[in-house]
Amino acid sequence: MAGSLNKVMLIGRLGADPEFRVTPNGSSVVTFNLATDEIYKDKNGQKIERTEWHRIVAWDKLAETCKQYLTKGKLIYVEGKLTTRSWDDKETGKRNYMTEITATDVQFLSPKPQSDQSSNAMPSPIASHHDESSALASPPKASAPPPKATPAPPPPEPKSDDLPF
Repeated sequence: MAGSLNKVMLIGRLGADPEFRVTPNGSSVVTFNLATDEIYKDKNGQKIERTEWHRIVAWDKLAETCKQYLTKGKLIYVEGKLTTRSWDDKETGKRNYMTEITATDVQFLSPKPQSDQSSNAMPSPIASHHDESSALASPPKASAPPPKATPAPPPPEPKSDDLPF
């Protein structure tokens, strides 16, 4: 393999409200824990539920948006990369390591609090670390109905000379 890939995609619920702070150099940072669940049956047919906790870190505009809109219990999608940081414990001198997910995109998946829950539209992203030029807008107003999705036409049949093999 010529290259490498460091990408994480998670869907889970926030374990607590995000913790927001500003670094000494003025960067905004938010951290929160995200729970993902795994349900399976063991060899005896017993249902086993296991929760895995993930530490998420978001920076700058994404951090500001997460601070504003995310709260404990919200179902969200997070995309990012694994980052491991280390530090020396001041009391013991021991080297400590922590692996976190540095978020590049966050999307709401929890239903919006509104009286009309009939919409089946996919949620839109609330923020993306890669989209520096766009201003972060507030979520859509509940009074405006979502646009109707029209099915995409089927892809054209490949020509025999277009096949990669």
